[in-house]
Amino acid sequence: MADHTPGSRRSGGRPDPADLRQLADSPVSLRRIARLFAPHRATLAVVVALIVLSSLVSLAQPFLVRHVIDEALPQQDVRLLLLLVAAMLGVAVATAVIGVVQTWLSTAVGQRVMHRLRSDLFAHLQRQSLGFFTRTRGGEVQSRLVNDIGSMQGVVTQTATSIAANLTVVVGTAVAMVALSWRLALLSLIVLPPAVLLTRQVARMRHKVTAERQRRLADLHVQIEEGLSVSGVLLHKTLGASPRLTAKFDETSADLVGLEIRSRLAGRWRMATMNVVFAAVPAAIYLAAGLPATSGGMTIGTLVAFIALQGSLFRPLMGLLNVGVDITSSMALFSRIFEYADLPIEIDEPDEPVALPRVGAAGEVRFEGVGFAYDDDRPVLSDVDLVVPAGSTLALVGETGSGKSTLASLVPRLHDVTSGRVTIDGVDVRDLGLADLSDLVGVVTQETYLMHATVRENLRHARPDATDAELEAAARQARIHDVIAALPDGYDTVVGSRGHRFSGGEKQRLAIARTLLRDPAVLVLDEATSALDNETERALLGTLAEVARTRTTITIAHRLSTVRDADQIAVLSHGRVVELGTHEELLLLGGRYADLVRGGLRAEPAAA
Repeated sequence: MADHTPGSRRSGGRPDPADLRQLADSPVSLRRIARLFAPHRATLAVVVALIVLSSLVSLAQPFLVRHVIDEALPQQDVRLLLLLVAAMLGVAVATAVIGVVQTWLSTAVGQRVMHRLRSDLFAHLQRQSLGFFTRTRGGEVQSRLVNDIGSMQGVVTQTATSIAANLTVVVGTAVAMVALSWRLALLSLIVLPPAVLLTRQVARMRHKVTAERQRRLADLHVQIEEGLSVSGVLLHKTLGASPRLTAKFDETSADLVGLEIRSRLAGRWRMATMNVVFAAVPAAIYLAAGLPATSGGMTIGTLVAFIALQGSLFRPLMGLLNVGVDITSSMALFSRIFEYADLPIEIDEPDEPVALPRVGAAGEVRFEGVGFAYDDDRPVLSDVDLVVPAGSTLALVGETGSGKSTLASLVPRLHDVTSGRVTIDGVDVRDLGLADLSDLVGVVTQETYLMHATVRENLRHARPDATDAELEAAARQARIHDVIAALPDGYDTVVGSRGHRFSGGEKQRLAIARTLLRDPAVLVLDEATSALDNETERALLGTLAEVARTRTTITIAHRLSTVRDADQIAVLSHGRVVELGTHEELLLLGGRYADLVRGGLRAEPAAA
């Protein structure tokens, strides 16, 4: 189904059910919205004043036309005619200038509020834990940050201004119509309501058909994407599902034929209804003006002016009748924005951070009675006690789902322990400032992420002040310098979206170089060499072994070559450490580690 964007306008006079559900789930107060615009009160007051002034000035046109028809033309009064024509031109110029100024001011207010909201929300989301992003679709985060806040401009420039303008026009026009002819004004009040109701009913019918058409069109797009992509074609061919998929596509396409016809007819009916209304109401007024009982001695100029006023009343009146829909859409928009802005910070800065600078830090890591659970019913880690002396290497092994990556992620505070604590040099990581902790702990994961920028910019993302010599030294340590140097633009080569220019192993070596550039005291390698071939891995492991002499290293790997030389190997099972020792000690023990070596850990032929 097509995604609904709150804040979009919905014709037909009924609030969108998605907006109503959003407000029911996350109510929002008008006072909170008003606080966003409080710093711009003076500008908004000027905007409202300009809207009212523009609407009132434009009402002068019909009266000027009446004097032209009733006085200047019959009397051949050229001077009066010139004055009236000049006044008509002046009214047009004045309303145009006022409209430009009003748009400038309202857009400026909307953009400034959007900027503040967008920046604050981005900073707030940056502080969310890794768990938030694993639970939330990336597209939804982007939609709220870009689409919802972008749509907020319409609240200022469309919803609020249109309410003020329409209200002013309707009230002013009604007063002017009564001033011209109370009899014809009364007739308009009788004729307009049924015309408005008829138009709204046709609009609702059209919206219903259009919404169903959009849903089926979205289904068609999904079927095309899933059925004609490389992976989709391979899946359907191997499962023999192509005939079934073709039949489903044919059914959806056939539904679209009928819906498209109904949508076009509904649109045509809406236009036809509007044309009938715009023709019927003036016709009724002309009829009333021609009957002695209702004309009241009306002049031609008064009739023309009245028709002009009546013609400008219908659309603002329809706009006011849809105010409830506009307000609901706008409130739902703010509800979605505030819903993210109110997310609690799971991993926040400590109230009184402990200073532990990178220079001089030993890097001893301790896990003391550590427990962790993503929810209360499923503990992932239980009673983990480990000591990783400064400058030593700890390898974590175990079956998939045993808790290796989760345990390692507690060191850089990608998650916070549920019980117990993790310390670096005796300081609880929760008592360290987040910036200090990121300086102390470097992380390289299996899934490397490279930005759509140059190699140099990707590396400097770790240390913006790094020199070119330091960049090259880190790249040499990671065994990637020769690959970069062979590129047409060297370190200034754009890596492309998600680093498509490089192979998986090259991307991992770039990620390792980026981390080494920061020179952390503690290094966490989560399957960091999984995409490397054996020869490159051996060379890189030799480099990492040299680097590890001056830092504490925690390694997660499924290759025997990666873990066999570790100072300690911890074997995890169901979130607990079941064995701890060196490679030789654990093999002699003949327990879980020995079983993993025989059947689970991948070994190079020579090592095996």
